[in-house]
Amino acid sequence: MNTNVGLWIDHRKAVIVTVTDQGTEVRLTISGVEKQPRRAGDSPLKGRYETRQLPAEDRRQRAFDGHLKPYYDGILAILAEAREILIIGPGEAKLELKKRLEERRLGDRIVGFGTADKMTTPQIAAKIRKYFAADGM
Repeated sequence: MNTNVGLWIDHRKAVIVTVTDQGTEVRLTISGVEKQPRRAGDSPLKGRYETRQLPAEDRRQRAFDGHLKPYYDGILAILAEAREILIIGPGEAKLELKKRLEERRLGDRIVGFGTADKMTTPQIAAKIRKYFAADGM
């Protein structure tokens, strides 16, 4: 059975649309992650530069990335069965997922990759069905 999967992804949620010969299935995955951390204290430094004067923002970023790991792992488990993968989304999450797919040697299954603004779940499903129908599924 041919299984193609398309998804719209950002850091907060992923809408995963599985297209097979029997029809379409839509799943929603929520990350549970709050907003991406921002740099604290953007005021210019006064006096000599010392590393102790900078806030430890890499610690906050690592914590944020750690919360995203199970989110991406769950999505990768669904994508493992796909013959072809379409990835769309508004921000950096699609790039991060693409990198994880390439690390697991699944990057050759990515047939489409692009930017898509906020969309409703029915709009995402329709766009993905149309993409794979035009592809000759």
